[in-house]
Amino acid sequence: MSDLLIHSKAEEVEKSIRKKFSKSIWGRFTAAILEYQLLEEGDKLAVCISGGKDSMLMAKLFQELKRHNKYPFQVEYIVMDPGYNSENRAKILQNGELLNVPIHIFESDIFSSVFNVEKNPCYLCARMRRGHLYKYAQSLGCNKIALGHHFDDVIETILMGMLYGGQVQTMMPKLHSTNYQGMELIRPMYLIREKDIIHWCKYNNLEFLQCACKFTENNANENNETTSKRKEIKELIAQLKKTNPQVESNIFRSVENVNIDTVITYKQRGVKHNFLESYDSQ
Repeated sequence: MSDLLIHSKAEEVEKSIRKKFSKSIWGRFTAAILEYQLLEEGDKLAVCISGGKDSMLMAKLFQELKRHNKYPFQVEYIVMDPGYNSENRAKILQNGELLNVPIHIFESDIFSSVFNVEKNPCYLCARMRRGHLYKYAQSLGCNKIALGHHFDDVIETILMGMLYGGQVQTMMPKLHSTNYQGMELIRPMYLIREKDIIHWCKYNNLEFLQCACKFTENNANENNETTSKRKEIKELIAQLKKTNPQVESNIFRSVENVNIDTVITYKQRGVKHNFLESYDSQ
């Protein structure tokens, strides 16, 4: 691939972020960083790229942020290869080159470790991935990792917790690591809608990995789609939106407007509280 082609495509993509998607993507990206205080002076951030549309867009957004120099921070772009087949690995590297993203790639054997796990292999895989990402980022001198979860991931997680987990919780915009001292996880795509990410991909004629997981490859149905609880929730939200266009934003706001006085029990820092504790004093 010629340097001229790479430079031209990267510039085209960057211009679309500044112009075409300035409100729907760039504005929401910077809004999340400000609202949730995701970056601080002196941070060294590892942008974690899986090869999908979300994380590749996130990499370009951080390049744009770095270019404006509004936040004095350092950034590394890392890819963990947990056992991708050769085609998927090549696709990630090709997209990194095409979009002028300087990728650091490292290997792990996570896919092999969870392939024969029958109960919750995806949960185990996600936890192992995060541990490897923390460890590699820390070896590069980073104090934060950035993941590409977006607004739709957040609201789907809220409903999944309620309908399948019997709990009210959300995917937080940032978290302190419990196993890697001084490390933090941030989600700067927190306010960006998935439909806008898809629009960005199509507008720029970009193709990214859909799912490179060996487990889902071997359990796909005849339409090459995997059945999952998240897919069920996505379909449920789409159905509800037909009669209530505000349903998505309302789900999101529900965890911003929690009234503890109307909750029977809740946990705080691992301690369970009951409304009866303060009932007579009210």
